[in-house]
Amino acid sequence: MIGSPTVLVTGAAGGIGGAVAARFREGGWRVAAVDIQTIDSSEVDSSATTLGICADLLDVAQCRAAVEQAAAWAGRLDAVVNAAGLWTEGASAETTEAEWDRVLGVNLKGLYFVTSAAIPHLAASEGCVINLSSDAGIQGNAGAAVYCASKGGVSILTKALALELAPQGIRVNSVCPGDVDSPMLRGQAATYAPEDQQVYLDRLLSGYPQGSRARFIQPAEIAELIWFLAQPAAAPITGANISADFGLSAGIT
Repeated sequence: MIGSPTVLVTGAAGGIGGAVAARFREGGWRVAAVDIQTIDSSEVDSSATTLGICADLLDVAQCRAAVEQAAAWAGRLDAVVNAAGLWTEGASAETTEAEWDRVLGVNLKGLYFVTSAAIPHLAASEGCVINLSSDAGIQGNAGAAVYCASKGGVSILTKALALELAPQGIRVNSVCPGDVDSPMLRGQAATYAPEDQQVYLDRLLSGYPQGSRARFIQPAEIAELIWFLAQPAAAPITGANISADFGLSAGIT
């Protein structure tokens, strides 16, 4: 195919999504940066290798339109990184239908329909899909049932799609991070512990096996793993949910 390889990144205005977009640009790829917030491509990329696409992933038509806009701009699509995501927590007895629909809509439904729309383009390039799951997608987190449902769905969807799309040469994997030092994490603390944000963050770190050495993961560390998964060297890896969580989900300490 003609031209530089192209990646579509959802949630590209966020911590992980922004780091992913930057890593692929550093690697010489063109980046279609999708977010519900408008991204000014000129502010992040003076060489015109980034296209900002505004899309609400709760709307299936906008998911599909974002993929087609990216493919038309670049003339090809080699990878999709589904990094958009929402957090929620609280007692299940108090969950509202709107909260369920919003979180499952972005974290799972939007991810699915972006991927669905990208399949013909990825088949042409024998490309790949990399999803953002979570440690909460492979183990239960008390008080976060809705989020766990969404990310658990991502994890098993990754495996199902990997099997379905392998005959077309498309690989599908997910990365399952622990707590990442990002605007989403800071937003969690501000929303769910406005009076004790540091206590909230310290409580998260207390669950890691490193003890006093525990720290939050940096977005660039997740971006580097995602970058690797999109490279030819990762050709044997498909259908994997790869933990990057300092051992948080490895078991009980």
